[in-house]
Amino acid sequence: MTSHPMTSHTMTSHTPGPSVSPAAGAPGAPCWARPGLWGVLALAAVLYLWALGRNGYANGYYSAAILSGTQSWKAFFFGALDSGSFITVDKPPFALWVMGVSARVFGFGTWSMLLPQAVAGVAAVGVVHSAVRRALPGTPGHAAGLLAALVMTLTPITVAINRDNNPDTVLVLLLVLAAWFCQEAIRTGRTRTLVLSAALVGLAFNTKMLQAYLVLPAFAPVYLAMAPGTMPRRLGRLLVAGAALALSSAWWMVIVDLWPASSRPYIGGSTDNSVRDLVIGYNGLGRIFGGERGGFGGGGGGFGGESGAGRLFNEVMAGQISWLLPFAAIALVSGLLPAARRFPRGTRVALLLWGGWLAVHYVVFSFSSGTFHPYYSTAMAPAVAALTGLGGVLMWQAYRESRAWSWALPAAIAITGAWAFTVLCRTPDFAPWLAWTVAAVTVVAAAGLVAARLGRRPRRRIAVIALLAGLAGGLAGPTAYALTPLGSSVNGTNPTAGPEAGGGFGGMRGPGGMPGRLPEGFPAGRGALPEGFPASPPEGLPGGTRPNGPDGMPGGVRGGPGEAVDQKMIDYLRKNQGGASWLVAVSSAQSASSIILSTRLPVIAMGGFTGGDPAMTVDRLKELISSGRLRYLLPGGGRGGPSGGFAGGSEVSAWVQANCTVVAPSEYGGSDGDSGGGSGGDSGRSLYRCG
Repeated sequence: MTSHPMTSHTMTSHTPGPSVSPAAGAPGAPCWARPGLWGVLALAAVLYLWALGRNGYANGYYSAAILSGTQSWKAFFFGALDSGSFITVDKPPFALWVMGVSARVFGFGTWSMLLPQAVAGVAAVGVVHSAVRRALPGTPGHAAGLLAALVMTLTPITVAINRDNNPDTVLVLLLVLAAWFCQEAIRTGRTRTLVLSAALVGLAFNTKMLQAYLVLPAFAPVYLAMAPGTMPRRLGRLLVAGAALALSSAWWMVIVDLWPASSRPYIGGSTDNSVRDLVIGYNGLGRIFGGERGGFGGGGGGFGGESGAGRLFNEVMAGQISWLLPFAAIALVSGLLPAARRFPRGTRVALLLWGGWLAVHYVVFSFSSGTFHPYYSTAMAPAVAALTGLGGVLMWQAYRESRAWSWALPAAIAITGAWAFTVLCRTPDFAPWLAWTVAAVTVVAAAGLVAARLGRRPRRRIAVIALLAGLAGGLAGPTAYALTPLGSSVNGTNPTAGPEAGGGFGGMRGPGGMPGRLPEGFPAGRGALPEGFPASPPEGLPGGTRPNGPDGMPGGVRGGPGEAVDQKMIDYLRKNQGGASWLVAVSSAQSASSIILSTRLPVIAMGGFTGGDPAMTVDRLKELISSGRLRYLLPGGGRGGPSGGFAGGSEVSAWVQANCTVVAPSEYGGSDGDSGGGSGGDSGRSLYRCG
């Protein structure tokens, strides 16, 4: 049997799992390997855990679902927004399960909810280190793995999202684990290792649906081209892995869609109450081509800027993910050129695997016309980190050993420094000295590398100093941005890092640093309140202060923009709920989630996240009211719902107005001119009593 040249010494008789600390300290490892790894992991833990409690409920939409899952196993399984299980969130529930288990064990609160996210972020750093280290033999592998782990740790958008409760953190961990096992399957040819990789992608599908499959165009072709064995054997293993992928992806969807619709929650985000429609539409093709209901695609604008080849380098996205994209691209091209065939086979496998991951994500994220949030780009961070680690070490080796390729490393450092200077100059008030410092350091580093290579033999001391200077210059910008989430609470709805991270919905900027145009219907400015946050921490629940709340905000519960629900009304509803299952029915999940978090009681979101889901019908409403499970309704438009009306269309609005009575504001402590939104509101926010 002929072993692979780079890693035959690591083969074992069982399917291995990702190893972090033992591998770093294995016999033959350099003395700095283990301390370096633990130092990077400790840095990641600090960045992801520091002052985590100030983030409150982060994204209140998911927080409400996690809380509801601690109150009802049915809500837990389906990922329902409310413990009465009227409607689910618009994502599959795997990430909610992870946080929900922690909340069930330790009690619901900020730390119990966000701690699993931070731990998952640190674990992802360790897995990336292990995968990259295995791609190069000996000391170069340890150096590449350590650099990759450091880059992953310091990616600004990754720091922001790992301090939030959106599902992307769990998605990234599952996908880097899948990449680790795929890389191992290519090395060993073992079917079970490939099956494990496929199963992990399936779990990622149950975290964020079709986004999980963006790694498959990289994994499958690389396995088919590079795995040991004949082509028929490789195809056979891929078919087995495909079956595992289908099973691990579809099991929850099949169970839910076969479950009688009358005894389960409506599938939020779908048009026909099925997970299948959610996969294909709202969380699938709608994200690529736009037009998803309640989204902000339309032409590719929205949170991440206009679609196109330059999206990831625009004013919104550049500081989140693009710092090392030029370096990663140069590293990939340099590593795959014909002259690079001298690299070990495992190294070329890793370059193809991570390069394919990065290329597919770049194309999809750049050109998709549907809703695109900056934090989606955290899925690119593992590939950028791996290519930077591998490419940095390979270009260093080429610099020392080949005069023909000695230009690659200085060029990569110079281009990276130039791009960092450009990004930093877009926010001149943020650390104004940093842009010129980065420019000076990277110029000196590139010049030093060139000068050290002019003689017959490289001047090692000068070259090493220049290399370290280039590393410092390349990481200075992302490090500065990565530190900003530690100084303020994250914007749970659209977490970002950088000088504008604390304002509005991610601090989107226009040309010249002027505030960018937010999607219609969203508040702007540092004092703006993301939807889904209660105005103050609910009584009896831990969690610190509510982020981004302006001074002087009155008490009560905040729904959508302009949809404050007066605390007096909430007190009235609690007092008069009686035996009803739900406290009240509101139009959108944005209003419902804040009331759920404030009261710990189930609230119906008739139109789901956007207010536009057809979850509530006249027949369904009649049944809920006649059975005594619902007594009160509060109209008001969500993002995609009817302004001042009820989700469910004109038929629901007409039925409510004909069969229910308006509660006089004086009954809950208001005046005759008040509505549910407090003084100055209109009659469209009046509270209705039915039955």
